[in-house]
Amino acid sequence: MKAVAYEKYGSPDVLRVIDVPVPAPGPGEVLVRVRAVSLNAWDWDTLTGRPLEYRVLSGLCRPRHRLIHGCDIAGVVESVGAGVSGFRRGDPVLGDLAEDGWGAFAEFVCAPETRLAHKPAGMSFEQAACISHGGNLAIQGLFDHGHIDKARRVLINGGGGSTGSLAIQLARTYDVELSCVDHARKLDQMRALGADHVIDYARHDFTRSGVRYDLIFDVRTSRGVFEIARALAPAGRYVTVGGKTSRLLQMLALRRLTGHPMQMVAYQPNKDLPQLLSLFEQGRVCPVIDRCFDLERTVDAFRLYGSGAFFGKIVVRVGDAAVSSGSDSG
Repeated sequence: MKAVAYEKYGSPDVLRVIDVPVPAPGPGEVLVRVRAVSLNAWDWDTLTGRPLEYRVLSGLCRPRHRLIHGCDIAGVVESVGAGVSGFRRGDPVLGDLAEDGWGAFAEFVCAPETRLAHKPAGMSFEQAACISHGGNLAIQGLFDHGHIDKARRVLINGGGGSTGSLAIQLARTYDVELSCVDHARKLDQMRALGADHVIDYARHDFTRSGVRYDLIFDVRTSRGVFEIARALAPAGRYVTVGGKTSRLLQMLALRRLTGHPMQMVAYQPNKDLPQLLSLFEQGRVCPVIDRCFDLERTVDAFRLYGSGAFFGKIVVRVGDAAVSSGSDSG
């Protein structure tokens, strides 16, 4: 089968399309014929080897093994291993393999049965590959840690990315005054998704605006803890899903001094997937796809991701996945 892999850290130019054997599902596993996979920050960070902690497990100077990444998948069940009862050959599925070996930038991938869900009939494979990872991060940040149901004024820092674009829609399921921060080119799109106020980070510092928020949900994590505290209401909460290592360490060391709850999401893949799929079927949440690329053009997909000039999700199509209106098969 074809797969996209790399043997050293670096720019997207180190990626190669290679031939590898089709994996065989073990007990409790499902072999999925991949139709679409989306890019996430973890894919970029592990490819580039930044931040450094990503190298601790995979090799400090170069990867110990040839790496095939990708976790946000959609596809069709090809075969099942012993003991699998919830899926059978031909079932359309989706899921997040972030804690189960990754390997989704390939024509086939094995996944534990527990990490997959049945794809709704009205959801394209491209959409299905975009909802698991970012959607679960957003729900766990906004709902589980952020308690958005108790908030009146909410800010999402990084609202134009894969997690942020879903977070905007999830926040809009509550009656909150929603502000979103990102690059100037993304402001209109964030407003179209439901943001009440949009902020260009290059022109305005939300921590110095004088506005105080009950909840700040941070996808970027580029601000210091005392800057963030300045933008929080007296009982305000701060939740991050990751970002700059130096800022995360600072938050862990100094958060008690701010007088505000500050937390990083302890990510649980697929925990909230049933809720996300229900919201999709209700028409309340829908992944935003910037562009689609074929597997052979995964390098171009990563180049676009690295440029930051995208809104929502970037998708790699595999096989005969349905072509979406935002596709770019060049």
